[in-house]
Amino acid sequence: MFTMRQFGFCLLLALCLNARASETNSLAWHKTSSRVDADLHGQTLMPLLEEIAAKTGWRVYVEPGTTRSVSAKFKNLPSADALRMLLGDLNFTLAPQTNAASQLYVFTTKIQNATQLVAAKNVARKHVPNELLVRVKPGTDIDALAKSLGAKVIGRDDKLGIYRLQFGDAAATDAALAKLKSDSDVLAVDYNYYFEPEPSPQMTTVSSGLPGPISLTLNPPTSGDPCNVTIGLIDTGIQSLGSTLDPFVMKQLSVAGDSNANNTTTGNSLPTHATGMAETILRAISQASGGSTTAQILPVDVYGASETTTSWNVALGIQAAVNKGANVLNLSLGSSGDSSVLDSVIQQAIADGIVIFAAAGNSPVNTPTYPAAISGVNAVTALQQAGQLASYANYGSFVDMALPGASVIYLNGQAYIVQGTSVSTAYATGVAAGTKTSGCAGWPQIQSAMQQKFVVPK
Repeated sequence: MFTMRQFGFCLLLALCLNARASETNSLAWHKTSSRVDADLHGQTLMPLLEEIAAKTGWRVYVEPGTTRSVSAKFKNLPSADALRMLLGDLNFTLAPQTNAASQLYVFTTKIQNATQLVAAKNVARKHVPNELLVRVKPGTDIDALAKSLGAKVIGRDDKLGIYRLQFGDAAATDAALAKLKSDSDVLAVDYNYYFEPEPSPQMTTVSSGLPGPISLTLNPPTSGDPCNVTIGLIDTGIQSLGSTLDPFVMKQLSVAGDSNANNTTTGNSLPTHATGMAETILRAISQASGGSTTAQILPVDVYGASETTTSWNVALGIQAAVNKGANVLNLSLGSSGDSSVLDSVIQQAIADGIVIFAAAGNSPVNTPTYPAAISGVNAVTALQQAGQLASYANYGSFVDMALPGASVIYLNGQAYIVQGTSVSTAYATGVAAGTKTSGCAGWPQIQSAMQQKFVVPK
């Protein structure tokens, strides 16, 4: 039984807790002076990181499963000291980038496990505002159709019959979407979804025990040979892989304008995502082919100078690769939005015999990621060790195979680690390409054998 003194203490404690809960959390990040003010009471980690991403413009990555309750009050602290106060005993690394946003990695074990991208707070990133993508039947007058909807045509591929329409506001966009879905001249219509950036390769100080540089010989492909493989790498801008591997990389295409300098030069730059994927593909080809191949990589930049890409650019990138002869596509990217227009471009490629591998995502959830979840695409997730899914890896009924989720790559003599289902996808693409060029088996046979060998753990 409570005594009156105990009851009074509990009442006072409850009142204090209620008062504290009603206090407003505040975080002011002064970018020009790199100083921070904070007054936080029981703030959980993810909302805090979302706010940091929004206020700083940094790309923030966190190790999946990391938690913390933050209570801190301070004024005018330097950003490094503020991060230590806010993150407490969690590990973090802030990596400045040349001509790109700085990257903040928050983790409990090691930096390579900080793979989950934190979306900036209150920033709607699912689809581009006030835009629709539409695919129409041949002979349709797209300009007249757009005019009737009060829209502008701001992107077009007349050969594919796909178009990018811009509207005045969200209401007009949604009204047009409903109207176009019932238009008999329209084959597909949807929003223009965002694809978020993938984790960049991270420098490693470990030198012993790492696999060495790739050993692979290029056998010049013979025109018309059915065993030839051209891999369309739909990704960011790519860097030079060095004199040994550059012959395996064809001239880059771009559907999103020029990449920024950090994405296309070497020097002291960190590897781009595409550079990491290309080297991973070539390492897998070397292992699957016995060290010689006719396979080459056709890089297609769908990001340009942006940190994100969209359904529109990915669709154009896929078609650009196919037009240049790619018969395998590596899509180490993903979105939560399922674009029916992008779906239709992918389905056309599959019908034409193009083999596609795509990343399942790094959330980790069992909800579909696109384009991996599109019918006919080989959806690839990541293994942390044999028979065990990586802690960050997506799973679910849409996933077809699981391969290693980490790779060692080299740029300018420096070793880097790259991790994620993107890496698993690149491994899968390389295995398929190396198998094809060494034995010339049929694509259906190769894909079936891979699904049996690289089984997804239950």
